[in-house]
Amino acid sequence: MTHSANGRNGMTRRGALKGMAATTALAAVPFRASAQETTLRWWSPQGAPLQLEAYNFQIAAFEAANPGIKVVFETTSDEGYAAQLAAAFASGEVPDIVTHLPSFSIHTYYSNGLVEPMNDVIEAVGPADFYDGANDVYKAADGNYVATGIGNVAANMLWLRTDLMEEAGIDKSPETWDEFRAACQAMQKNGIYGAVLPYGRNSMTTRIFVGVMHQAGATVFTPDLQVAIDSQETRDALEFYRSMRELCPPGATNYSWGEAITAFVSGATATGIYTGRVLGNVNTQNPSIADSITCVRYPTISPDVKSWTFNAFPSVFIPAQSKKIEAAKLFATHLFEPEGHIKQLHAAPGHLLPVLKSINSNPIYQDNPIIKKYAAEVDLMASAAADGHNLGYESKAHMSNDRAGDVEGTMAISDMVQRVVLNDENPDVVIGETAKIIEEAMKG
Repeated sequence: MTHSANGRNGMTRRGALKGMAATTALAAVPFRASAQETTLRWWSPQGAPLQLEAYNFQIAAFEAANPGIKVVFETTSDEGYAAQLAAAFASGEVPDIVTHLPSFSIHTYYSNGLVEPMNDVIEAVGPADFYDGANDVYKAADGNYVATGIGNVAANMLWLRTDLMEEAGIDKSPETWDEFRAACQAMQKNGIYGAVLPYGRNSMTTRIFVGVMHQAGATVFTPDLQVAIDSQETRDALEFYRSMRELCPPGATNYSWGEAITAFVSGATATGIYTGRVLGNVNTQNPSIADSITCVRYPTISPDVKSWTFNAFPSVFIPAQSKKIEAAKLFATHLFEPEGHIKQLHAAPGHLLPVLKSINSNPIYQDNPIIKKYAAEVDLMASAAADGHNLGYESKAHMSNDRAGDVEGTMAISDMVQRVVLNDENPDVVIGETAKIIEEAMKG
């Protein structure tokens, strides 16, 4: 593994950190900085109440083991984190550790010199404990790891109401778009819509539609990162998305992550698209349908096209401008300490899936009512996520794209969806203009 060449920011006690990871005896690791002056700022867009409870446990355990080091948690926004971080980087007032951002965003920051390599943290946690290839998505062209994973997600699973399928005489999960559309049409009645897809100008529409493109056999880029969006397969994806609009609630025009999950969990739609957070939300918010939900991989245009799962690879990374790099790396390593890490995963069971083999096999992790009740669904999501990709890592054949964050930031793909599907603009013109915007973003 390649190490940071920056000795000032590098870990100086790698052996001690390895011992810390093995024994979780954080107090045994001396901290050389002035403890009275050390406060770490932790940013994350994941801040649901149960998650905050888990974070507070992790913070308290870390502070107890490292007297004088304080950690302050600050919630950011799924849609607004890019602007918030841009302002922080510009001012130099950066958080000391950031979690749960997609891997491709970190590559963009790293390419601009804004991120500290995380090789030492991965070694402290134990490289062999990560699932095979789990950190490949974080590897930069210079050999450094720009982040490590805090969990896997399968963002575009198809959620089904088995009771409504039975009522409509649907005896199998849809595997193709035609089967899916027919099932949604059959279940759209009695005030319940057949599907939920996002059509807003936001990251969810961008990421879900990238998945739909792959389900049509399209890619945004060629393996050597030439723009490839102008294709018949992209046109097929847009036509499918257009055909589904009447099967989604009227408000889907502006849907993002929160609205999409609520539509399915509340019972307003017969199918949904989301991560495993659906499981916990249904059981707490609408338990009457808890025994009638399942998930499958999202359908494709034909059996010949392989399903494609969007895994954002939620990350842990450290801004290079932090003046507390060593303390931040100690805390980053602490986030994988089993008791606290399992509490974090259990805060939204099935939503974030383990990246460490030892956590997945830990009896405490497995001893969760949601994970037990929906064992088949959790296993499927884990398998889908492990084989997942995103805009910065479209396939195993693709080069890593360190401009993917810039591309998403243009909103060109969600704009394309809105212009073609909602505004009925000419697809040929819109796709061509979208390709040019993406090409410009790739220039940096």
